[in-house]
Amino acid sequence: MKFKTLLFLILVLPQLNLFAQDEAENKKWEFLIEPYLMFPNMNGESGIRELPSINLDASSSDIFNNLDFGAMLYLEARSDKWVLGSDFVYMKLSQDINPTALINSGEIEVSQLIWEVSGLYRIRPFLDVGVGLRFNNITMAADISRNAIGGGSVELVSAENSEFWVDPVIIARLSKTINDTWQFQLRTDIGGFGIGSDLTWLIQGGVGYRFSKLFQTTIGYRIIGMDYEKGSGAERFRYDVNTSGPMLKLGFNF
Repeated sequence: MKFKTLLFLILVLPQLNLFAQDEAENKKWEFLIEPYLMFPNMNGESGIRELPSINLDASSSDIFNNLDFGAMLYLEARSDKWVLGSDFVYMKLSQDINPTALINSGEIEVSQLIWEVSGLYRIRPFLDVGVGLRFNNITMAADISRNAIGGGSVELVSAENSEFWVDPVIIARLSKTINDTWQFQLRTDIGGFGIGSDLTWLIQGGVGYRFSKLFQTTIGYRIIGMDYEKGSGAERFRYDVNTSGPMLKLGFNF
């Protein structure tokens, strides 16, 4: 009996040790730091206080010509089953206002901060699903000239308003890696649901190449839409804008 027990231990213990090592490797967390640059186009409608609604229609060249400051950073922690993410975007820009029936001329300045935190679970080797929170802080200031009410002289009007809100989002992400070098990813989400925005949504795709264990680069395209409105009169704030454009990312893996 002692001999059989000893033989069993000799045969089984190495297998248990390998299993434990595999489990430890599977539970190992990896980390990605990914600063990136987006070349955005913006179109939609905004409104603050009693001012007439302002149409936004800015190309990438318009935005970069009028960009005062921008910063974008993605962080990710992942294991074999879980992905935790943080996506931070800040832009401050200004744009001339196109004349309309109510506005002769003017300028609008927009400061936009978006920070998303998310948690995804891998249900298939190629599919992660989860939820996130998208924190939005947008400040808009406008200086316009318009015809005075009742006609006659032109009046100059200035207004500024700022809003902070949080959007819950439902996320799905498809990903595929080939030969440990080529990386393909498609991500989409939808949210708001009247809790923050009436509706917010995102579609993002990218193709990446991993040069080494440390360094990778990705090119992609993103479009994000927000439809948010609150208040009236002096408290009115409206931001119904789609932001889209190509992206270039530089990633560092640890």
